[in-house]
Amino acid sequence: MLLAALLATALSSSDMGAPPQAAASRDPRLALLDAMAREGNRSMERLRITGYEAPYFLAYQLKDLRQEEISGRFGAIFDDTSRHDRKLLADVRVGSYQLDSSGRDELAMVIGSEGQTYFASKDAPLEDDPQALRNALWLVTDEKYKEALSSYFRKKSKGVYRSDEAERAPSFTQEPPQRHVDPPSPFVLDRPRWRGDVQRLTALFREHPVVFDSSMKVTAEKQIRWFTSSEGTALVTEETLYGIHVQAVARAVDGQLLENSRDFYARTEATLPGAEQLEREVRSLIRELEALRTAPALDPYSGPAILAPEATGVLFHEAVGHRLEGERQDDDKEGQTYKGQVGKRILPSFLSVVDDPTLRAQGEVALNGFYDFDDQGVPAQRTTLVEDGVLRTFLLSRKPVKPFTRSNGHGRSQGASAAVARMGNLVVSSRRRVSMTELKRLLVAEAKRQGKPYGLIIQDITGGNTNTLSYGYQAFKGTPRLAYRVDVLTGKQELVRGIELVGTPLTSINKLVATSDEARVFNGFCGAESGYVPVSTVAPAALISEIELQRVARANERSPILPAPWSERARP
Repeated sequence: MLLAALLATALSSSDMGAPPQAAASRDPRLALLDAMAREGNRSMERLRITGYEAPYFLAYQLKDLRQEEISGRFGAIFDDTSRHDRKLLADVRVGSYQLDSSGRDELAMVIGSEGQTYFASKDAPLEDDPQALRNALWLVTDEKYKEALSSYFRKKSKGVYRSDEAERAPSFTQEPPQRHVDPPSPFVLDRPRWRGDVQRLTALFREHPVVFDSSMKVTAEKQIRWFTSSEGTALVTEETLYGIHVQAVARAVDGQLLENSRDFYARTEATLPGAEQLEREVRSLIRELEALRTAPALDPYSGPAILAPEATGVLFHEAVGHRLEGERQDDDKEGQTYKGQVGKRILPSFLSVVDDPTLRAQGEVALNGFYDFDDQGVPAQRTTLVEDGVLRTFLLSRKPVKPFTRSNGHGRSQGASAAVARMGNLVVSSRRRVSMTELKRLLVAEAKRQGKPYGLIIQDITGGNTNTLSYGYQAFKGTPRLAYRVDVLTGKQELVRGIELVGTPLTSINKLVATSDEARVFNGFCGAESGYVPVSTVAPAALISEIELQRVARANERSPILPAPWSERARP
């Protein structure tokens, strides 16, 4: 019944009268979806242990991931690989929507489940073999059901000791079933072209011996995701993502290690940068590294700075976005920065923040964080997190957070990890917008007011990270790729190095005083409890009246003792 109903909405009118078996033969993806639905129905009807609760909810997710990678150094190919795997996730819940078996079990994570000597593989057959898939699901489901029963009783026992147990939010939201099948999408990679580009572009570094190591990597990934649930959801979705990553390292004259990079993402191979643009970017990267080698190291600094749009995006991602992820609000081990703050001002009143995974692109730039359905089968939704400085809601998976009782489509995960609330496309908007010229004038004026000899302009931040746990300091950190100090008397900009941006979220964000009138995109991947997921930020440049910078750890090591071999070709 489930597959037949799905076919009625997913297939063209010419297929509407075809039996499910005929339709599935034309689209082998539907045969796997049917196998998942059938095994799920069998488990819901018959999986139980006498004297114990049966499952009240069951969902299966199958992810098929194809990865292509070409990488090289020194003008040669070092790696040319293809990878294909499939991973299973079974979400088996005992209890009810109000109180069920879900959640982290710290004791089981440390010592394992009591008496368990066999762990079912989460790998799925690479062949489109419905019976083999059902066998794999059967073993995983059995394991997850036993774990769920054990967790459920431990979870209920907490109410004996906790005085606030009755006040906690329900375990799971109730959502309407979804049925959708994406059309099959092509997945191609012009290997000869990219091998040639990798060889040619990495050879450019030979002209610059001070850049002693470099690499270029071209990646392509296609993910097909099948999802079924006992509530009636049945989905087949497809996503592709291409990337180009160029990295290079050098050492400053005092031995500090210097790193620089360029990253490009696209949804199709055709929209990746062309050869001429890539060469310009590589040459620009080299010039920046060579300039950084002799740039002065900046002393620790506290004062005004302009963050370029990419850096502003990273700041909001780390300092605000992670702290608005729903599961963190009810986890006792989290700092819960914004718990209880709904309806209260948490940012300057001219700022608003939304997360909108339904956005495919910003202008001509594709957004990494786009998706149609999250990893719990809930439609992606544009969610206003902060409106005119006031907190309106959190990023929500199907784990409720009081006073909210529904997911807003942000349950995300990598591979077979369980989904939790995560960002998609975080968009920062401002009502206090000025031109970049005016923003720089305001920077100088603020530096003068504070008696500082200079202000700073910080380009995109690499290596951003934050701590949200209660046992650590509520802080974030990031390393500027490029930073310039602006002399308050002359307005001259000078490249500087050797600094890290640090701060506490509530203080730093609320010292933002104005933004530029142009927003730009930062694309990347974010790592957290449920794995690495593609994300984007869209933000303007921002003037912050006070930021804190600390010195980076300095290795003070020698560069390679001998010159690079290619720089001595004329010698015997």
